[in-house]
Amino acid sequence: MLSLRLAVPSPSPINPLFPLKQHKISRSIAPRKIFGINLHSHSKTPKLPTSNPNDDVIEGRELEIRGLLPELMPKHIAVIADGNRRWASERGLLGKQGHRAGRRVMKEVVLLCSELGLEALTFFLFSTENWFRPKEQVDFLMAEFEDMMVSDVEEYRRKGIRTSVLGDTSRLPKSLQKAITVAEETSKGNTGLHLMISLNYSGKHDILQATKKIASKVKDGMIFLEDINESLFLEELNTKCTEFPNPDLLIRTGGERRVSNFMLWQLAYTELFFVEKYFPDFKEADILEILRSFQQRHRNYGR
Repeated sequence: MLSLRLAVPSPSPINPLFPLKQHKISRSIAPRKIFGINLHSHSKTPKLPTSNPNDDVIEGRELEIRGLLPELMPKHIAVIADGNRRWASERGLLGKQGHRAGRRVMKEVVLLCSELGLEALTFFLFSTENWFRPKEQVDFLMAEFEDMMVSDVEEYRRKGIRTSVLGDTSRLPKSLQKAITVAEETSKGNTGLHLMISLNYSGKHDILQATKKIASKVKDGMIFLEDINESLFLEELNTKCTEFPNPDLLIRTGGERRVSNFMLWQLAYTELFFVEKYFPDFKEADILEILRSFQQRHRNYGR
């Protein structure tokens, strides 16, 4: 059973949680055959011509058939893909299999959002706090992220998708840093969906590093104290790489109801959707249901 809760940020004292109608969705206990991902095919990504994103974008009429209004589609969706390990544990599988299942679903979400014509999509995959997990698990995730940058991102590039990485990449393995550089460079000319992957990311650190950069500019006489405003601050955050830095909606799977130090500045007026099911069970129908619910909200930004 899919259970969603929508939280609307508001300055009023009213309870911000609005329960959505529940729908029965079948949930298979048997694991799907999606674990045969080759972690060692790290061939160099060729620099090929950019792709046309319009070839696969769903037209307005098709959106309406799905119960969506083109003019009310969000520009930017952020996703906290939670529940991979719990999904695996409940099926007697290894945590690695849960993460690989989640990676498969992530690819499906990315391609669907590209088809729907969204401008930006951000996935929160590894936080600064995740370094405290067991070394074996961290090492596996780093290898998985590297393979993702090599194989999955190349498929995205051919679909006209641009890829960027948010967070402090200096602590990541050198080979992963190199794969990130190649992924960003080979897709930077694409004009379709902008996919942002958060690795070693912290919302608090993002705000701190932006503050330090602005303070340094004031100290060096590059700007005056009176010049500091929200627009200037946004230009120093990790999301400065995108035209749409503030998500219109955030989806968190796995049943938890918190933002976990993710995009703390950017989420100020984001619609929050909390989904009970684990991320490997997340389906296209779930995204469409959330989008339909999103389009029913009246966003007045506190006014």
